[in-house]
Amino acid sequence: MSCSKSVITKYHTWLGGRGLTTIDLIRHGETVWNREKRLQGHSDVFLSERGKEQAEKLAEYMKDISISVVYSSDLRRALDTAKAIAEVHALSVIPSKELRERNMGVWAGKTLDDIQKSYLDWEQVRISGGAYGIEETKKLSRRVLNELKRLVELHKGEHICVVSHGGCINSVLSEITQGKYGIGKSIIENTSITRLRFHETDGWKVEFANLTPHLKEEGK
Repeated sequence: MSCSKSVITKYHTWLGGRGLTTIDLIRHGETVWNREKRLQGHSDVFLSERGKEQAEKLAEYMKDISISVVYSSDLRRALDTAKAIAEVHALSVIPSKELRERNMGVWAGKTLDDIQKSYLDWEQVRISGGAYGIEETKKLSRRVLNELKRLVELHKGEHICVVSHGGCINSVLSEITQGKYGIGKSIIENTSITRLRFHETDGWKVEFANLTPHLKEEGK
């Protein structure tokens, strides 16, 4: 049994005023394991050639956005994507282990097809975690959202760029939208942009998600 998926296009547009902080959540570029539908988790897989091209196109697209700081997961696929963005803004990348992808336990390195054949409870575990060494979804969303809150405190009123992973971004979206989107419900494409706004009074809002205007020639 497979779950239905939808690519998020736009959830909510919200205009804030003073005290507004913007976070652009970016998923890293493609890796060979992405192409093979092989789960990565904490495995430190490099960008593929296509992934490097995606990162360069994203950086070119974002060069006129007034980004003040760039953070990234400490895994190479995210760091290399972040470096491309930081370079066009004359910034350095600040790595954070808290922005790492979900720990996929014994599933790391296995293809989705192999997992579906070997684990009868694969769908429930993928959504909730907590078995086979896989990080619980609730702990994942808490870990990433707490880090985003920390960054907002450090950079109030600024435009922050954060390069992370599909599972992390989906877990944050699920938390903010109270489950409207999330793991098993929505797809986050490689080098897609998800923009969050945080207001000191009104909290988190999703302006848009999973946008890839820089990849038009790829049919995204």
